[in-house]
Amino acid sequence: MAQSLSTGSGVVLGLIRSGQATTRNDLLERLGWSRITLARRLEELLNASIIMSVGQLDSRGGRPPETFAVKPDSGVLLALDISGSHSMVAITDLVSTILSVDEADIGPSQGPAEIFEWAGQVFDHMLLRLGKTRADVVGIGVGVPGPVDVTTGCLASPQVDKQWDGVAVRDYFLSRYGHAVLAVDRDVNTMALAEARRGRVGYRDIVGVKAGIGIGLGFVLDGAVYRGARGGAGDLSRPRIGGGRLQRLETVASGAVIRAELVARGYKVRTGADIVELANNGDHRTLTLLEETGTALGQTLADIVGLINPEAVIIGGSLAAAGEPFLTPIREAIFAGAREFATRELVVERSGLGDVAGLTGASLLAQDTLFAPDRISRLTHSGANSLVLASG
Repeated sequence: MAQSLSTGSGVVLGLIRSGQATTRNDLLERLGWSRITLARRLEELLNASIIMSVGQLDSRGGRPPETFAVKPDSGVLLALDISGSHSMVAITDLVSTILSVDEADIGPSQGPAEIFEWAGQVFDHMLLRLGKTRADVVGIGVGVPGPVDVTTGCLASPQVDKQWDGVAVRDYFLSRYGHAVLAVDRDVNTMALAEARRGRVGYRDIVGVKAGIGIGLGFVLDGAVYRGARGGAGDLSRPRIGGGRLQRLETVASGAVIRAELVARGYKVRTGADIVELANNGDHRTLTLLEETGTALGQTLADIVGLINPEAVIIGGSLAAAGEPFLTPIREAIFAGAREFATRELVVERSGLGDVAGLTGASLLAQDTLFAPDRISRLTHSGANSLVLASG
């Protein structure tokens, strides 16, 4: 079976999706297959409405080569990005172009049942507005603000809220979209994935930071999300001042710390956006807390930069909207703490995708699961003419 899948249509689709080979000649050169074998695999993908011919490229003579691309309207993907105090939903096409988006100030404290019910109802309204139905949904991507056990697909411990420990996300979508594939990952991993593939500059090695009420770190290494053995990569700690046991990073460098300090001083603050609004209005105490948080975060990131030597550190999440009052202390602490060789040409910048980074990454995650090479090879080999028929 493994050998048959190695020459299956999923391999062809992978090259087309990545842009590494989009014409017959390019595919033949990359794969080393016979023209007959490639023609059969392309025909399988075309018959299943997975790819389409997008015209011909210019050439210097003779017949211009036909090019292929993923057919974006053969279904839709649902994306859900759950943050510490704010959540967003989107519907995208099969190449992760956002078609519709919505959001609400709802987070883990409301519990999984309430958030997923809210998401399901909003998705239904969005599908209706787009002229789609639940049957058109072929994949779902979900980003959560905590670790995901890659061996079980369940949310691992500790989550931001204990209500989420051990939650099986698929169970909440079965009744509505049992036919669709589902992919779940940490929200910072989806953000980092989106920045690597769709950000202003294409990076192969980045550290993604999602700084909001919670704090999360994700890694894209050699173009792929690095999750570790069980999905716990990026859960960092830092030494206590004066020694003693290590303390979790979010206990000293997160929006929750800033919020608690401000609330103790009589401020009315609930979300990361509330903190940013105070900063943008020039509130001295909030600006000081952002600087202290940025410095503590940057000091921890300096060790990470020295460890994996990324091309870029990308800062996302609600606190990133504060701009330089938050980014500058992070940048300064990284460059002061990491060795010069590791920081040479290092970029430390705000997420280029902004608020939709997590949604875009969740859609890309669903897309990767839907178009997994072995899955596509088996699907097209069975003669199915729709992605829906073999989803799930």
